[in-house]
Amino acid sequence: MSDLRDPAPYDALLLLSFGGPEGPDDVVPFLANVTRGRGIPEERLKEVGKHYFLFGGVSPINAQNRALLDALREDFSAHGLELPVYWGNRNWAPYLTDTLREMVEDGHRRIAVLATSAYASYSGCRQYRENLAESLAALEAEGLPVPRVDKLRHYFNHPGFVEPMVEGVLASLADLPEEVRAGAHLAFTTHSIPTSAANSSGPAEAHGDGGAYVAEHVDVARLIVDAVRERTGTAHPWRLVYQSRSGAPHIPWLEPDICDHLEALHGEGVPAVVMAPIGFVSDHMEVLYDLDTEATAKAAELGLPVRRSATVGADPRFAAAVRELVLERADAERGGEPRRCALGTLGASHDLCPVGCCPARAPKPAAAGADSPYA
Repeated sequence: MSDLRDPAPYDALLLLSFGGPEGPDDVVPFLANVTRGRGIPEERLKEVGKHYFLFGGVSPINAQNRALLDALREDFSAHGLELPVYWGNRNWAPYLTDTLREMVEDGHRRIAVLATSAYASYSGCRQYRENLAESLAALEAEGLPVPRVDKLRHYFNHPGFVEPMVEGVLASLADLPEEVRAGAHLAFTTHSIPTSAANSSGPAEAHGDGGAYVAEHVDVARLIVDAVRERTGTAHPWRLVYQSRSGAPHIPWLEPDICDHLEALHGEGVPAVVMAPIGFVSDHMEVLYDLDTEATAKAAELGLPVRRSATVGADPRFAAAVRELVLERADAERGGEPRRCALGTLGASHDLCPVGCCPARAPKPAAAGADSPYA
């Protein structure tokens, strides 16, 4: 096999995602999984789950992951990459531990992991690594072989992730009424997190005001703005804003919220807004509710024309990017010096999360990093 298609030392790819309910009876148990250890009563979980009940208790994330699985398998097959692809979730079936057990029983011992989170942060990276360590410990306790797992690098600035979002913004702008299109602002949205978590995101040298989390999103937003300007001739004003805050009100989280931002823009006389959810890989519940439902309702109340651009989802260019990331990492693990595709000013992210990267709230083992107990 040519080195260009050689996944060795990897013998499988794991798509690792968050998970979501697939019916009304799943909502409260799913949320109990997400919030385990916090002592949240069932009645409060039912209140939190109202967003899911509005959509029949079904999160779209699982269907979107199945579509991504199909896209990955199709791309791999078309390019002669013989690498089986599995899927496991942190908080709902198929559960991560069950999937890893299946992979081990199928004979896999060196696994590349793609997390459906493109940016550095505790919840977007290290928490996935902690879940991997928990699952590996469970396999070890069962007497099963413990595979080596390597999490693929952050792909926020890979062309295969950025270009579909550029086209999504262009399509949303084109869908606005012509009389407001040129004056439209771009609101790039991502999940709000506690400012303390943002400030400590990424490697230690990136810690500070917003940390790697904010810096990476800003870099992607600038890439999209520049591409839109080059293709339309219009420089649209923009800002990075936040959505989906879920923490206690006395704890500082990243701001401004998208709804507050829409209100502020309306007060300034801005004629239209395109909301671009660059922080999300697919159109899951937080996109459908926080943007398509709540923010869109706020805009209608204000009389402000808005459009919401598409996420990357199962775009073939993203599937191709995953293939490139697997082969890049495989080459590096074999001792090569692969070409690493990355746009913007930050360059390609690290392969191995260093000690102190996106530190946990409390010390906890994490796989696929320099401090992993599973080498």
